[in-house]
Formats: sequence, C-alpha cells, structure tokens
Amino acid sequence: MSRIGLVVNPTAGKGRGARTGTDVHHRLEQHGHRVDDVSGPTLEQATDRARAAAIAVLDALVVVGGDGMVHLGVNVVAGTDLPLGIVAAGTGNDIARTLALPRGDVAAAVAAVENGLRDGARAVDAVRVGTPGTNAYEWFLGALSCGIDAAVNARANEMTWPRGSARYVRALVAELGSFRPFGYRITLDDGTWESAGTLVAAANVPWIGGGLKIAPDAVVDDGLLDVVLAGPFTKPGVVRIFPSIYPGKHVGHPAVQVRRSRSILIEPAPELGPPPPVAFADGERIGPLPLLAQVVPGALRVLC
Repeated sequence: MSRIGLVVNPTAGKGRGARTGTDVHHRLEQHGHRVDDVSGPTLEQATDRARAAAIAVLDALVVVGGDGMVHLGVNVVAGTDLPLGIVAAGTGNDIARTLALPRGDVAAAVAAVENGLRDGARAVDAVRVGTPGTNAYEWFLGALSCGIDAAVNARANEMTWPRGSARYVRALVAELGSFRPFGYRITLDDGTWESAGTLVAAANVPWIGGGLKIAPDAVVDDGLLDVVLAGPFTKPGVVRIFPSIYPGKHVGHPAVQVRRSRSILIEPAPELGPPPPVAFADGERIGPLPLLAQVVPGALRVLC
C-alpha cells in the first residue's frame, strides 16, 4: 500500500476541481492506497502542508487542477525522489498535454498514477529560476514568459471568462492599447541577444496558455530550453502573428528565432525600450527581471 499526499485546487475548471478531488480521493482509496489530503485554502498554505507531508512518509504527491497546481507540486518534489502524479482538471492543462496525460478523464488519470507507481516514474527536466547572485529560486516545468506573453498571462489570470486560450485572446486585445516593444539583454550558452523585443519565452514544453504552441520542438527531457525571441513587432504586427502561435507557425517568421540553451539570463535593457513585465511560469507569477533560469536534467519524476 502506498501513502499518497493529495492536493486539490477546488476552483479549477470553474469549480469542478473540488468534485474531481473527491472522486480522485475515493478512487485511490479503492485501489488500496492511504490518502492524506494536504490541500489548503491558499496556494502558499497548500505548498507548506504538502512539503511537511512529503518530508514525513509519503510515497507520492498527486495534484488535482491545472498548470498552477502542477507548479505547486513541482516546487514540492523537484530535486527529490518523491514522484508527482497529475490529474488535469484545469482550463489550460498544457503540462498534462505535453506529458500525454489524460485531461478531463478522472478514471484514466488515476490509472496513469497507478501505472507510474507500479512500473516506475518517468524522469523529466525541471528548471530553477531566481534572481541572479542569490540562493533563492523556485522551480517550473513549463515555460518562463517575460514579454507581452507574460503581460497577457497576468491579465488573463484576472479574468473568469472565457476558458482556455480564448481568454488569452481577450487579454491580448486589452494589453495592446499601451504596448511598446520592451528592451532586453538575453545571455544564452552561445552568446547574447540585445534588442527591443515583443515576446521572450524560455520553454521546457511546447505549449502555454491553454494550447498556444509557443515552442513547437521543445522536449521535456532533453536537458535544454527552447528560447523563443521575437523582435520589435508593431501593434498590427502582434495582431497578425498571434494566430500563428496556435499551430506553432510563428517560429517561421523572419523576426522570430528559437535558440537552445541550458541556461538563460534575462535582463532589462533600458536603452533599448521600456522594462519588460513581471515574468510568469506555468501560469504563475515568478517576479521582475533580472532572472536566471537553469535546466536541471531529470530533476522531476512523474507518474505516467
């Protein structure tokens, strides 16, 4: 019998998260597992409770919700031997999509957890990000955004309608009113990119924003970030290129480049444009620039 910590976002999927969490709890118990509900009223409290339980006697941590709950789980178990199970019950579920995990199917998701417990977890990369020159950092699994993509993420988080990537379209329209290309200094393994820019994303997975294929060739276990750098588009230029992100065709635009790197240092360059917005990863706020992100190969074990 395994002892599993369960963390549920009750608001995920427009309130379906609580019902899904109860279903997951019952199914895991029916399979003979001991289940400890370590959910909390806030993200911070849930994280603290999950960490305390993980340090104790857990055999796995299972999160129920969207990419934000995966972000919580990653920050509890990355760099340890404790595996992470994911029951995708959010509106975006980009990480579940990347890992070919069931979305919106509780029975199949619990079966994936069971398979991972029985056959062994899959090792994937996780990324440490923090202010350079300090020892403080957090982890992410998906993509770090620090251009108009981050500004859109922040605004979309404040919206309750519509669901999925359509909410990003609505948020983009709102952001374009005051948009000006930002000033960047980006340091990668193979050199530096200094430019006014529109979008910068350091991706460990292909998708963000509920299905926007920001980095089509990103692989979650290759030890590298796919860094998407988009030059200084005008407002009409942003409107024209945005639809092409859904299928990943934006990377063919002459003003967009993708470079691979084990690490990325992102700094504002005031002489080239206004400061970039606060960065987001896995849909969650990370903080202002400068930021240093570094891939840690195989840092996360996922039940799938």
